[in-house]
Amino acid sequence: MTALVFGGSGSGKSAYGEALAQSLAGSGPLIYLATMEPAGREADGRIARHRAQRAGKGFLTVERSRDLGACLIPEGATVLLEDLGNWAANELFSPGQPTWEQTYEHMRKVLKTLMRKARNLVVISVDIHRDGGTYPLETEYYLSLLAALHKDLGAWCGQVTEVVCGIPVIWKGEPI
Repeated sequence: MTALVFGGSGSGKSAYGEALAQSLAGSGPLIYLATMEPAGREADGRIARHRAQRAGKGFLTVERSRDLGACLIPEGATVLLEDLGNWAANELFSPGQPTWEQTYEHMRKVLKTLMRKARNLVVISVDIHRDGGTYPLETEYYLSLLAALHKDLGAWCGQVTEVVCGIPVIWKGEPI
């Protein structure tokens, strides 16, 4: 099973995604693929909060901000990828400045690889295009990359859930 869980900052999407991954994992390995780069106090605080939130829940944490396709995924594992937005920024704005197209194709390929390797994949992502704002070109590239990946994941996933104020709204699939 592959699931996309998205929502705004502080919406409860991470907690929902963790619970979903735990319910899918059964007795199999449970991998938390953390993509945030520790880049300052705010990021460090968010990383610490997420570590505390998942403590004692059976996750083996793999912290990797790029090259996720190289991760070793045990047979029968359930993988929680936290989160697509961080990973997209890490890839799009990485040294060497890959093009939007190169980043998109690379991330699609890695997502497909993770889907093949894992028994279950739960992808957490951020809510986009709801504020109506106009942004600098680099930010627009980033948002269009996430939109394209959301579209792909929406097609590939058995479940797509938006979390609003801690309430899951299932747009595709059935509750698990």
